[in-house]
Amino acid sequence: MKSIYILLIEDNEGDIVLTTEALEDSRIINEVNVLRDGEAAIKFFEALTGSDKYPDLILLDINLPKISGHEVLMYIKTHARFKSIPVIMLTTSSSENDIQSAYKNYVNCYITKPIEVSDFMEAISKVEDFWINIVSIP
Repeated sequence: MKSIYILLIEDNEGDIVLTTEALEDSRIINEVNVLRDGEAAIKFFEALTGSDKYPDLILLDINLPKISGHEVLMYIKTHARFKSIPVIMLTTSSSENDIQSAYKNYVNCYITKPIEVSDFMEAISKVEDFWINIVSIP
């Protein structure tokens, strides 16, 4: 069975619960680490050493306290050690400016969170299926 390390950077407790539940329902063994603000995310990456286990996949919200998801994305994608880690922007924002900014800063995909719980759970399941079962990640 596959195993993957997912870093979830999200401040909304309800979305954290839904996302982790959807990930737990899969056939894949996931290690999920949750960070609740952008500053904690930057500190997490700054503290990583070459011998630490890096996330295989990052789920990143835009609207984070302290430092925005856009700034976290720029940090990740401008550092050689981290830029190959796939980043999925998972956010409530459907703003064209947010979408363009995310892709300009090399996000791997941008998903607007569905409002309905069942749709949200299905979206997470599809994200996981695509990024774990179909795509080869470094």
